[in-house]
Amino acid sequence: MNIKTICVYCGSGPGTDPRFIQTATAFGKVLAEHKIGLVYGGGSIGLMGAVATGVLDHGGHVTGIIPDFLTARENAMGRVQEMIVTKDMHERKQLMFERSEAFVALPGGIGTLEELVEQMTWAQLGRHTKPILIANIAKFWDPLLALLTHMRETAFIRPGLMVDILTADKVDDIVPKLKQAAAHNSKPAAKTLEPSVAEKL
Repeated sequence: MNIKTICVYCGSGPGTDPRFIQTATAFGKVLAEHKIGLVYGGGSIGLMGAVATGVLDHGGHVTGIIPDFLTARENAMGRVQEMIVTKDMHERKQLMFERSEAFVALPGGIGTLEELVEQMTWAQLGRHTKPILIANIAKFWDPLLALLTHMRETAFIRPGLMVDILTADKVDDIVPKLKQAAAHNSKPAAKTLEPSVAEKL
């Protein structure tokens, strides 16, 4: 399967490690070089701005999706080819999902974590089989990965409900891992869970 669009979740701030911004910019370049469109939160600052700038500076296509109340706070990026302003966060997240064929989480805060975990939840519930990758730059996501391991060990993530979350430490590994996963996940997503399983969730 040829991935045409990737949704990137990431922080609207730069973080404390220069590698975060460097990685976001480099990944934007990679997307442009692979002719993969970026779908992201629409901001022009922090890692969001860096990844979009990386795509645009190398001739790629960017779709920004931002709720109306954040257009000023996150400085909506004016250079993008397509900017969609939504009425709220729910519409924003739904459109980001619909417009994307895979998801990548770069470092970020609570909003980034919430968006990532929502996609993981939807995958666990059988609502999609789109690849999800955690870009573990400078070991940023190690605490979350440890928590997921703890959840499995304590049987809150049960064996039949495992979600295959990809990880990559290097920018150059992200697209190949997503493409490989997409090729394996090309079968349609299951529409329903067993009622007994759904009730337990």
